[in-house]
Amino acid sequence: MTTIDPSEFRRAFGTSITRVTVMTERAPNGTPVGFTAKAFSFVSLDLVLLRVCPGKFQSFYDISPSAKHFAVRMLAEGQEDFFNALASDKGGRLSCIANDIAMNGVSLIWGALAWFSCTFWHAVSIGDHCVFLGRGVAFDHMGGAGLGYGGGRFFRLWPARTPHILSERTL
Repeated sequence: MTTIDPSEFRRAFGTSITRVTVMTERAPNGTPVGFTAKAFSFVSLDLVLLRVCPGKFQSFYDISPSAKHFAVRMLAEGQEDFFNALASDKGGRLSCIANDIAMNGVSLIWGALAWFSCTFWHAVSIGDHCVFLGRGVAFDHMGGAGLGYGGGRFFRLWPARTPHILSERTL
């Protein structure tokens, strides 16, 4: 059996293009917490389920399994600074970001392209990540260009026909 180098494996996946999303919830003390999430998708329309996969190494991972509600938002073009602040903040997370309280007391980010408020439905621990399934209870969306990420760069997802590089960041 061939041994796979995790760093090279991650670098290979880094060549894929993803939509930039953020997951937020409330810590038991009420502090808003969150993380940037590249692994996000809808799972079912019959049950209205979506999936997000936080790493167990993330600073707020222990909070997630005990939280009853979370929100996911798709960032819009121009929110690169928000992504960078959240990705680098290991303390208060969201404390320096303009956000609003949504259904079930979970923070949302002003100006996001779309947001989804969910209740935790199921969690499965797999390797160094966890797969969280959330049942959608509310959502909203607006028009505009989404924020994408691939190959170490941010870019506009829509309506441009060719990627427009916005900035660079190494994760």
